[in-house]
Amino acid sequence: MRPKSISTHTEPDDEPQYDGPSKSQRKRESHALQDIGAQLVALSANQLKRIEMPDNLRLAIEETQRTRSREGLRRQMQYIGKVMRGIDTAPLVEALDAIRGVSARAVAREQMLERMRERFLADEQVLGDIAAQWPGADLTHLRTLRRNALREREQNKPPRAFREIFRVLRQLEHGSAAETDSDIEEEFDDDE
Repeated sequence: MRPKSISTHTEPDDEPQYDGPSKSQRKRESHALQDIGAQLVALSANQLKRIEMPDNLRLAIEETQRTRSREGLRRQMQYIGKVMRGIDTAPLVEALDAIRGVSARAVAREQMLERMRERFLADEQVLGDIAAQWPGADLTHLRTLRRNALREREQNKPPRAFREIFRVLRQLEHGSAAETDSDIEEEFDDDE
């Protein structure tokens, strides 16, 4: 049995020509699209709203999230893979990376928070920068965490307060990002 991806000619001088991807390659691509689809299905409704995608793909994902039977899920995932064959998946992958924190922007934001934490531990005056950037920040709690983190360093204890400072800064950052997103959504609602 001859492979379907290479055509042979009756002329001995002709070289075999490439007819397209092999069946194995098409299956690998299909499985990759289904994997991206599975990641999209695992997202919450709010996360899905932020990702721009065709309506038929959005409806297929929502239907998959409602499906409970094992066989129904399998068929629906195949359908999502089929729908995704006709669209450019690069923006979807970028959006998924941003949600998972793999994107360069998310990494840069985390590094900025780490630098701010280090500056805060070195100098309490950074508290003014934190208050300016996030007016709703609990400055007393942050001062206490700073004092505990410095004490932990001196006594070579586990850095519990050090980590907590980062968690608080991340919550402040995500809170301001969520407020910005809700402000943008309200502007769109006002326009309609």
